[in-house]
Amino acid sequence: MTLPRSSQISLDATPYYHCVSRCVRRAFLCGRDTESGKDYEHRREWIENRMLNLAEVFALDIAAYAVMSNHYHVVLYIDKKSADKWSLLEVIDRWQKLFKASNLAQRYLRGDTLDRCELKALEDVASIWRERLTDISWFMRCLNESIARQANAEDKCTGHFWEGRFKSQALLDERALAACMAYVDLNPIRANIAKTPENSDYTSIQRRIRVAISGEQPKSLLPLVGDERQNMPKGLPFQLEHYLELVDWSGRHLDPRKRGVIAENIPPILERLGISSEHWLYLNRNFESRFKGLVGSAEAVRSACNQLNKRWVHGINDCRRYLSATPC
Repeated sequence: MTLPRSSQISLDATPYYHCVSRCVRRAFLCGRDTESGKDYEHRREWIENRMLNLAEVFALDIAAYAVMSNHYHVVLYIDKKSADKWSLLEVIDRWQKLFKASNLAQRYLRGDTLDRCELKALEDVASIWRERLTDISWFMRCLNESIARQANAEDKCTGHFWEGRFKSQALLDERALAACMAYVDLNPIRANIAKTPENSDYTSIQRRIRVAISGEQPKSLLPLVGDERQNMPKGLPFQLEHYLELVDWSGRHLDPRKRGVIAENIPPILERLGISSEHWLYLNRNFESRFKGLVGSAEAVRSACNQLNKRWVHGINDCRRYLSATPC
């Protein structure tokens, strides 16, 4: 039975979520349709631009993404702390970038004086907008509806373009987060549409590599800030060079001619996370198919189940085997 989205997302459990949205039937988001011969490659830019622009409006940061031929992946970080600090003016300004603001909001923006009842009504509405701007479902809705309208207009057709619901996975700890990000970044490699991460167009890994050459990180993505420590800045708990090395190493082992060949020097991040190289390679091939909702160590999944009042979760045995510090 399909579970409501509210039962699958809990900020008490984790702020990180992996989302996947797929086209209905044989609809192509981008790339070349082998049957019709029509090239939809330009649609990759549509979704990448829309995704990155929405992240600037929502209190959501993008950790990883990959745009494929009939689906896309995105790993999101919910930044509720930042949203809680927004002023009333900032909430209204952000919301009206997506939807038409109410008359009260427009008057407030013009500098008109509102009486106490009007101001209270505006604050109540703005609290709903603030909540929606931290909501993954609203982010995906704004992203998918925009792309569907553009694609249907280009194809001169109507009807559903996306599947009814996007798929989401809660990434409960560093192991799940690192494995999922690498899985997402390596999608073009597995699909054999790119030979190297730096040549994987419309992916977060290509964007990170291009900027890393100059010793920087892309402003449009959640930065990698290193190991957990006191006064930890907002960002992913990995070092940039370790993560890039990890993705490159994992990608080389996805090559069918080299499958099963393990490099002698395992990337430092694997040793720190306590995942064996064999299990890491398995996750890079099967992350999406093996896990359905909550993803992390067995201990993290049990804790999240208690918070969400869930008695059982799909894939708990795989979490215990592949993502626990001492796999069985």
